[in-house]
Amino acid sequence: MNLPEITHQNIAQLLNKETIINETIAQIQKDFGMYNINIQFDGNTETAYEQLMDGLTIEVKQLLANDKSKLQSILYRIDLSEIAIKKALQHSLANSNQTLIINGNTNNFDNQQQVIAHEIIVRELKKVLTRNYFKNLG
Repeated sequence: MNLPEITHQNIAQLLNKETIINETIAQIQKDFGMYNINIQFDGNTETAYEQLMDGLTIEVKQLLANDKSKLQSILYRIDLSEIAIKKALQHSLANSNQTLIINGNTNNFDNQQQVIAHEIIVRELKKVLTRNYFKNLG
């Protein structure tokens, strides 16, 4: 069993599996919950990405404005490096019309908060897939 590569193009396919979606959301809620930040999810896996993007974008925006050190701590906990964030932001600027298609909807990253929110989802998804990969090995 090979660990799947996660790219901006195939994240939609990986997020279409209900178990993976629920585990990813639980991981995000756990990591943010350690900082008393509640990320809401209504249980509808068809809109999970949009719900996560909306909730995380709001939280990232508030943290950037009010508590950057807390955001840095959260990103450190998630294991999302400053270099990865800068690279994603540069990529987003270079491709100002960067789009991602989730459930047939086109999503544009209009601002820094959305890029960071997306990178959080991708990193948490990678953690879940890695954990499942090694769980299935043993």
